[in-house]
Amino acid sequence: MQGRVMGRAEEDFVRFVETTGPRLHRALVARFGWEDGREAAAEALAFAWEHRLELAEMDNPVGYLYRVGANRSRSRRKTRVLFPEPATQEPWFEPQLGQGLAALPERQRVAVVLIHGYGWSSSEVADVTGLKRSTVQTHLERGLARLRKHLKVRGHEHA
Repeated sequence: MQGRVMGRAEEDFVRFVETTGPRLHRALVARFGWEDGREAAAEALAFAWEHRLELAEMDNPVGYLYRVGANRSRSRRKTRVLFPEPATQEPWFEPQLGQGLAALPERQRVAVVLIHGYGWSSSEVADVTGLKRSTVQTHLERGLARLRKHLKVRGHEHA
């Protein structure tokens, strides 16, 4: 295969993965944690290659692949270590944050991590997850309230 020239379909797929792969990966990691999220993203991208022609016709291929990754990797998930403690103390973060995120319901965790962790907008999260923007906002608000309670933060000034 060395020296083989890529065809148009392969080039288009490489561009698709370069532009949408990171968003898909982040969304699935936010949903399932580091290990399971990476596996779900790999499953989704493998499916994307097999169905690249159909995906090219879709309005929201990332949202579709998000659901594919979630469904295809479901049977492989055994244990859920969502957010293990980092090996190093740099940079500093609240030590209970990982535990607090892991305790959140899935949709709340996805909204909090993608919006506050990765800087996505509510509309971007809604687009990928297939939820309404108002529903994402509700999950975000409820997730932040639960995190504040878990972390014993008073008021919104620490949000």
